[in-house]
Amino acid sequence: MDNGPEFLGEAFVQWAKAHRMAIQYIQPGKPNQNAYIERFNRTYREEVLDVHLFARLEDVREASWRFTIDYNEHRPHDGLGGMTPAEFRQQHKARLSTSELSA
Repeated sequence: MDNGPEFLGEAFVQWAKAHRMAIQYIQPGKPNQNAYIERFNRTYREEVLDVHLFARLEDVREASWRFTIDYNEHRPHDGLGGMTPAEFRQQHKARLSTSELSA
């Protein structure tokens, strides 16, 4: 993750430790080390947060849920060879099952 103040605070660090998560920060000045999440964050901001005026937290949750379904199940991703994440996951599971049968 990047070195933003929201990820450097003691509360976050303690929460991560309590959930047995290792924190790996990118090197300062190297945003390309975090390119996938930065791309996702930009897409989410442009397609959800910048498009709607939310009156309630529940409205944000609903818009985010709809975005997540579209992003994972309907939208092809170049980084996945033009497949949706759902298709990629299914293909990966099938490969694992095939390799387990042949072992």
